[in-house]
Amino acid sequence: MKSLYKSGYEDIYEVARINSYVIIPIGADRIVAIVTSVRAIDETELGKNKEAIFLTKSARYLVATMIGTIENIGKYVQGVYNYPILDNPVWYVTRQDLDNIFDQKQKTEIDFEEDYYLPIGTSPSFSDYKIKINPDKFFGKHAAILGNTGSGKSCTFASIIQSMFDFEYNGKKLQNAHIIIFDTNGEYKKAFQGTKETPYKKLNEVNAFQIDKNGMKVPFWFMNFADFDFLFEPTSGTQAPVFKRALGLAKNQKVVGAKPILDKFSERGILSLFDGSPDDIKKKKKYNDFGTWKYKADNEILGLANTITPNGNQLLVEIQNALLVLGANNTLSDENKALQELESKYLEYSSLQNVEQIAIEKNIDLPIWFNFQDLITRFFDEAINEQENSGNRLREFVSTLRLRLQSYLGDERISQPLLLNQTEEIKNALAKFISFILGDFCKVYKTEETDLFTEFYKEQLSKEGIEKLVANKPSQVTIIDMSLLPYEVLETVTGLIGRLILEFVSRFPESDRGKLPMVIALEEAQNYIPEKNRGDRESIAKKVFERIAREGRKYGISLLVSSQRPSELSKTVLSQCNSFIIHRLQNPEDQKYVRQLVSAANEDILQQLPILPQQHVVIMGDAVRTPVQAKMNTANPRPNSNNPKFIENWTMDLPKDFPNYEKIAEAWEKGEKYNPTINDPEA
Repeated sequence: MKSLYKSGYEDIYEVARINSYVIIPIGADRIVAIVTSVRAIDETELGKNKEAIFLTKSARYLVATMIGTIENIGKYVQGVYNYPILDNPVWYVTRQDLDNIFDQKQKTEIDFEEDYYLPIGTSPSFSDYKIKINPDKFFGKHAAILGNTGSGKSCTFASIIQSMFDFEYNGKKLQNAHIIIFDTNGEYKKAFQGTKETPYKKLNEVNAFQIDKNGMKVPFWFMNFADFDFLFEPTSGTQAPVFKRALGLAKNQKVVGAKPILDKFSERGILSLFDGSPDDIKKKKKYNDFGTWKYKADNEILGLANTITPNGNQLLVEIQNALLVLGANNTLSDENKALQELESKYLEYSSLQNVEQIAIEKNIDLPIWFNFQDLITRFFDEAINEQENSGNRLREFVSTLRLRLQSYLGDERISQPLLLNQTEEIKNALAKFISFILGDFCKVYKTEETDLFTEFYKEQLSKEGIEKLVANKPSQVTIIDMSLLPYEVLETVTGLIGRLILEFVSRFPESDRGKLPMVIALEEAQNYIPEKNRGDRESIAKKVFERIAREGRKYGISLLVSSQRPSELSKTVLSQCNSFIIHRLQNPEDQKYVRQLVSAANEDILQQLPILPQQHVVIMGDAVRTPVQAKMNTANPRPNSNNPKFIENWTMDLPKDFPNYEKIAEAWEKGEKYNPTINDPEA
């Protein structure tokens, strides 16, 4: 190559710029190759006259990586299926070629499945050309945004979502999007609400719903046994079986379906009245037909009667009434009739129970409410009592687990987010929680109800300015502020939310599958889906999000993972990502790891990662027509993740009361952030 420029019919073309393209014609097709480096190699020739000195001749070479093919019909496809031979001609790229590569053709109607139409940035090499993605392909098969801290990951994510709300889709706007952001650093509220001075221009359309520390409550009874096991760490040998049985007893006291259901504690209590021997008879009469009557103190029998919750079922009312007669100071004749009534009604109750009901009783993973304090006391004791021979020893073995549960109950950092102190059942709690997280709470909202989810929603409706929610309208972006969530429950809470969302959409009718597509964005994803386990146990959040990565696509759940340490992320999750937006990466381990994730053809493009400027990225995968470097659009408003201005702040005159140490510490002691408009109304 003698020159870095070529003269064409229309213009003079620069052919040696990094990230520009060259065309390699193969028959009717044209291979597109991206220039990844330019080299000059010195070649020295020795003349016959050894006394003469010759200057070296410099040969210049382009190194280009083949990335796609422009077919004969003008359509560009990613990948190469026909390869050049030696001495194959190489052409400069024309504007028509660039139009094909960047899909710049004007269309009257967008094909959402095939076209790359959503502009998210511009090409640094060809400033006239916008870089476009296909949102269905970007979100449909999971995506990753990777890069060092400060390289612009948060702004990239915010600008993509903002671009989606700005765009018109064949004349329509987004109105049913569901984007859930796990906001580790509390920075996305500003991106989707703006500031008082400059509100976000799509404020009412997006109707962003921020769930802060006061609203971030995940009911503990939604947890399955794996969640309980991860959080409370029972030993596998002795504590776990008792814990599992106690949970089963606690959850199965709840009435399920239309059939009369006695909880296991009540049922065993009734059966225990008939398992004595004649020696146990003190003042009560032997009742031979059913068994022998085992005398118990009246207050025990009355206590047993009070454990039954009839819920209007006549059969359970009659069983309870028989127990009340037995527990009162009645005549021997009345008590004998009550015994016969108890036997008759219990046998009738037993005949109504079928295999299906037993299966329900055994499923301790159902999200059924129970009293956590009762689990520690009453149901643990009952589970231990079922073990006839080793009750005392079991009580000793389980004592440390009960202590741990009691300490969690008393620790507000854990009991408040998980509602361990919730002593009353929340009506329709599961439906409310799922709709709360998905931004659809308006669909279940009833003004007369007073549960914590309804109260938090009411509070958002009553706010002023940019924080005010629009009533009777879904929130298209839900921001879950995890910044003040205690580390001890972070993985449990995130994993539980992820699992509930997956199980919710998997229970849709077959005809509705995929009709509620949603994006779960994991900021600082290495906190939730680490490759290496912390300690000897696998993260519960990692299990859940790996399952979503494998199975979520068919239900319409997409993951968008953002991380500054890709080498610490779960390989399972990253291997399921089909689109990558990569910012500057300087850590050699992270660079090597990212190269392993992409095809060998794209490795040359990734050589630029250590020197990418802020806001510049390499985009590759299904979401873009071709691997490309791009300058991302500027987010407006930007997330609250700007670099601190050291000199500007160090040189200005600060007020004497800044920072307000006392007010900040006061809010800190309450487990809150200091917000002058809330904590200090006079400010």
